[in-house]
Amino acid sequence: MRKLKNSELGRLEVEEFKKADKIPLIVILDNIRSLNNIGSVFRTSDAFLIEKIYLCGITAKPPHKEIHKTALGATETVAWEYVDDTLTLIKKLKDSKIKIVSIEQAENSTLLQDFKVVKNQKYAIVMGNEVKGVQQEVVTQSDFCVEIPQFGTKHSLNISVSCGIVLWDFFKKIKY
Repeated sequence: MRKLKNSELGRLEVEEFKKADKIPLIVILDNIRSLNNIGSVFRTSDAFLIEKIYLCGITAKPPHKEIHKTALGATETVAWEYVDDTLTLIKKLKDSKIKIVSIEQAENSTLLQDFKVVKNQKYAIVMGNEVKGVQQEVVTQSDFCVEIPQFGTKHSLNISVSCGIVLWDFFKKIKY
C-alpha cells in the first residue's frame, strides 16, 4: 500500500462543491458552545455533501478563528444560516415537509442502525448542547429521536464525533 497524495484524492474545488448535488440532509446545531465542535461539524458536512447547516441559539457563527481552525475552509463550502430560535426553525422546516430527527438518548428512541431512511425524503438532524443535549422542547417537536448505541461506561460522545457517526450512517442509507 501507498498513501495517496493530495493531488490523487479527487477533491472538488470550492465552486465545484457549491454546484455539486447534495444529499437531502440538513444539520441543526442546537446551542453548541464549543467553537472546535462547530468547525468539526462543518468539515464533516463538507465530506458528506450535506445540504446546509443551521446554527441556533448560542452556537457561534463564522468567521471565527477557532471555528476556522477545525473547519479548514468548510465554512466557505457548506451553506449555513444562523437562526436564533431552534423551535421556530423546526416549525418552518416541518411546514416544508422536512422530517426532524433529534440525535438524543430518549424513551422510545430508535437505534441508529435500525432507523430507516425513506428515499426522496429530506431530513434535518438536530445535534444538541455538549452538556444538556437537545432541548426537551425540540425533542418533543421532532418526528424521530435516534440514538447511537453505546456499550461502555460513559454513554456520552462528543458532539462532533456523534455528528460524524450519524452523517456517515445517513449518507450510506441515502446514497446506497
